[in-house]
Amino acid sequence: MSSPLFRRILLTNDDGIDAPGLSVLFEVASLLSDDVWVVAPARDQSGISHALSLHDPLRVHQHGPRRFSVNGTPGDCVAIAARQILGDAPPSLVLSGINRGANLGVETVFSGTVGAAMTAMLLGLPAFALSQAFSPMKEVPWETARVLAPDIIRQLASLVLPEPCCLNVNFPACDAQEAKGLMVTEQGRGLLRDIDIVAREDVRRMAYHWLHLRRDHEGDAPGTETRAIADHHVSVTPLSFGRTNPAVRRFLTEALG
Repeated sequence: MSSPLFRRILLTNDDGIDAPGLSVLFEVASLLSDDVWVVAPARDQSGISHALSLHDPLRVHQHGPRRFSVNGTPGDCVAIAARQILGDAPPSLVLSGINRGANLGVETVFSGTVGAAMTAMLLGLPAFALSQAFSPMKEVPWETARVLAPDIIRQLASLVLPEPCCLNVNFPACDAQEAKGLMVTEQGRGLLRDIDIVAREDVRRMAYHWLHLRRDHEGDAPGTETRAIADHHVSVTPLSFGRTNPAVRRFLTEALG
């Protein structure tokens, strides 16, 4: 039975319309509402952050009842869904994900999963970004998010937040029965350390390059999302647009008078 908290749910992601995490999220959302819509990128948009397509037209393709793809970014998908496709009745909740891999620390700045949720927040819609961590050389444990997400979404959506923000939820890389409770966390440093450039040459001897994100698994500080999921907790971090560095702001104020 549909809860009044979830009159209409909009789903999107950054991995694309055919991503397995989106299928898992649809199963989860269908337990929470009988009016679930999918508007997702036509192709993988990982790492696109909060980008909006201001210089190219957006084309929408319908794949079935309440299921659409857009040739744009996750932010585009949220905007066109909320203002065009669902214009008669905006969603009561936007869920972005479930991302293949955790979104932790500074990587949330680059994440299209988080970017979609932040765009929803800009439009005045409550939004959660959801990601499933996994261990290298192992299968993504989608069942963990599938089992845990419904109750966590209910719990978080029942709260009246003191000011607008999006909630970044990460599920740990373990079986659902091994996962511990929900932990409220802060962003922290995360795992991203650097960006390497891998230079190659194609068969016509033309240069091309790949960006390679360099990560390490050094422990983050207690209270951060990275530490929480390492300890098999589900983490939730409230995110907003403000990025002012208070320490440097104070320094500049004193240094510059």
